[in-house]
Amino acid sequence: MESSKRSIRQVKGAVAMGMALLLAGCISLGAEVPDTLLTLSPETRAPAGASASAAFAEGTGADTSRAIAVLAPEVPAKLDVLRVPVNVSSTEIAYLPETFWVEKPARLFRALLGEALRSKASAGSTGSEAGGEAAIFVLDSDDTPLRAGTFLRGTLSEMSYDAPAREVVVRFDAVRSDGRGNAVSRRFEARESAISAEPAEIGPALNRAANEVANEVADWMMG
Repeated sequence: MESSKRSIRQVKGAVAMGMALLLAGCISLGAEVPDTLLTLSPETRAPAGASASAAFAEGTGADTSRAIAVLAPEVPAKLDVLRVPVNVSSTEIAYLPETFWVEKPARLFRALLGEALRSKASAGSTGSEAGGEAAIFVLDSDDTPLRAGTFLRGTLSEMSYDAPAREVVVRFDAVRSDGRGNAVSRRFEARESAISAEPAEIGPALNRAANEVANEVADWMMG
C-alpha cells in the first residue's frame, strides 16, 4: 500500500513540476525531440524467406478466406497521442513525463498484430523451413489494394500505466469478421506487475504485455 501511494505521489509530483515549468515559460512541448522514443518490438518474427501468396483478382471467384486484413484499432482519446497514459485514479489521468512513443499506439499495435500473425503462419506452414509458402497471407498496410476474406479489427482501450496498482495494462477487444457478415469478438488483456513509475521500467513492461496480447490474438485468429 505504501509503495502504491509513493508511485502516485511520484507521478503527480512530476506532472505538477512539468506544468509549473510550462507556466513559467521555461519549456515548450514539441520544441525539442526527446533523447529516446518508445516503440513496440515483436518478440518473435517470421523468418527471412518465409512467403505467402493469394489470388485477389475481383470476379475470379478466388478463395481469399486464408488472407487476413489487420485494421488499425480504435482507441480512446487518451491513447490517440504520442504520450504514455498514467491512470492516477478511477477519475484522473496524467501522462508519463518526458516519455513519447515513436508512433501513435494504434499504429504500433497494429504492426505488432501483423507480425504475430505472420510468425504464427510461418511456424504452421509445412514449407516455411525451406522458404516455402505460408498458409496465411497477412495484410496490415493502409495502402494495399488487395481484398481479404477475414478481417481483424477492434478497440485498444488500454496501453497504459496504473499508478495505484504499480502495473502496466494492455487491453484489446478484438473482432474477427468475414465477407459474409459473420463476426465474433473476444477481449484480451495482459498485465505486468511491480513496475515502478519510471520510463526505463514502464516501456519494456508495456512491450512485453503488448506482445502477450498480440500472440494470444494471433492464436485465436489461427484457431
